[in-house]
Amino acid sequence: MSKTLLDRCEAGGLRLTDQRRTVARVLDAAADHPDVEELHSRAAAVDPRISIATVYRTVKLFEENGLLEKRDFGDGRARYETTDGAHHDHLIDMETGAVIEFVDPEIEALQEKIAARLGYRLVGHRLELYGRPVRGRGLKKD
Repeated sequence: MSKTLLDRCEAGGLRLTDQRRTVARVLDAAADHPDVEELHSRAAAVDPRISIATVYRTVKLFEENGLLEKRDFGDGRARYETTDGAHHDHLIDMETGAVIEFVDPEIEALQEKIAARLGYRLVGHRLELYGRPVRGRGLKKD
C-alpha cells in the first residue's frame, strides 16, 4: 500500500500545521486533478479558517518538496496530483474538461523503442492526449 501524502510529508520532515494537514488530506482524497481554487473550496469545507493564500503556499511547499506535480491540461488552470502513484498518462476530453488517466503497455514499449533508436535510455515522460468523444462513446464528467 502506498503512503498517503500526509505520511510522506511527515517522513520528509516537513513542518505540518493543522491547516497543512487538512490540505494534505484533501489532496489524498482527491480522485481528480483539482486546481488551487477547488482545493481551497474542499479544504474550507473541513476548516473554514483556511485562506486561499494558505492553500497556495501549501501547494507550493508540497510541489517544491516533490510531493505534488503541477499539470497544465490546456484550460488555463494549473492542476495538481500527488507524485506517489504509479506512472500513468492522461487523455483530456476537450468538450467536458474531464481528465482520464490510463496506462497502455504498447505506448510505453513504443516510447522505449523510440528513445533507444535515437540513442537514449528513457528515464521519464509525460503523455497528454487531447480529444473529443466519438458520438455515444466518451466518458461523462461527474
